[in-house]
Amino acid sequence: MRLLLTACATTALVVAGPLTATAAGQGPQGPVGGDLLTAKPTVVADGAAPPAVQASAYVVADIDTGDVLVAKAPHAKLRPASTLKTLTALVLLPRLKKTDPVVGTDADAGIIGSKVGVYPGLRYTVDLLFQGMFLASGNDAVHALAAHDQGGIPATIQRMNQKAKEIGADDTHVTDPTGLDADGQFSSAYDLALFAQAGLARPDFAKYAATKYTAFPNAGKGGTYQVANQNKLLFSYDGALGVKTGYTTLARNTFIGAARRNGHTLVVTLMNAPHGVTEDASNLLTWTFKNYTKLNPVGTLVKPAAAVPPKAETGTTEGKITTGTSTAHPPRSRTVLNPGQAVQSLAFRVPAWVYAAPPVLLLGLFLRRPKALRRRRH
Repeated sequence: MRLLLTACATTALVVAGPLTATAAGQGPQGPVGGDLLTAKPTVVADGAAPPAVQASAYVVADIDTGDVLVAKAPHAKLRPASTLKTLTALVLLPRLKKTDPVVGTDADAGIIGSKVGVYPGLRYTVDLLFQGMFLASGNDAVHALAAHDQGGIPATIQRMNQKAKEIGADDTHVTDPTGLDADGQFSSAYDLALFAQAGLARPDFAKYAATKYTAFPNAGKGGTYQVANQNKLLFSYDGALGVKTGYTTLARNTFIGAARRNGHTLVVTLMNAPHGVTEDASNLLTWTFKNYTKLNPVGTLVKPAAAVPPKAETGTTEGKITTGTSTAHPPRSRTVLNPGQAVQSLAFRVPAWVYAAPPVLLLGLFLRRPKALRRRRH
């Protein structure tokens, strides 16, 4: 009997142990977008050999289907430089009215890095500042726009980090909305593709990204001066949709380009690249268009998280949402488990006392048995 009791108790501990561990941590998740999309510096393609590219990381994806068609170190966390301004635009575009006036400040004009020419005391529209941000990569324009929004620069940074998580850009962390080499600021080629996909879905973003020229007011002298888009893809590649370039000393060249041909819209992103990044981007796009029917996806661009509906509750209770006079339970998860996970999940949901009951019952029988034996002897 003692051997049986010991065996039951051991079995209960062995069963309970792995279940608790499984519940506490379901195990490491694969890379976002697919198991092949790692941070390793290996080119991943299926169907044809891509051209040699000097960038440390890149991604080419179809933004309509979400298919990633070729990648190299897509999740490597690198400095984004001004390609980060695509995320800045995703945050500011829906928040600012295009016709609003913005007066330039000393802080705008004094910012370091690339500038479009925002001058203190001069009046601009939000629309014109967005043009200066996209075409000339003007850090002064970004500063003026972010400062114009509620909460200023700190709130814009916070919203950018929130937006990145919302669209699945988990490699990105923002500390400066201009994209300068600030401490702790990084992104990935994969995340840049997500920014482009989300941005080009907006007509205003797409318009700014594809604009070749604009005119900016000339402070002190009157008149205007011409500003050309720094994305050379717009001027040299058939079907180009533009998007954004970037460069800093530490980031080196970064690039987001897009083009539409034969009913397909492709985005190409490159990070930590030497000079000649436009040529590399063109070669990758041309190769992908040419071999499109041969290529099998090596991953996918994740879909943005579902928007949280507005709260209608007047109060909350643990595990429930109170809506006026009625109480609604949150919807249950519909996660699909494989058979092994399903058995473990079911076992874990059984109350703990069920596992303890057999040993306790056996222990009770064992303790009561000597009394029964004594009665028989008398």
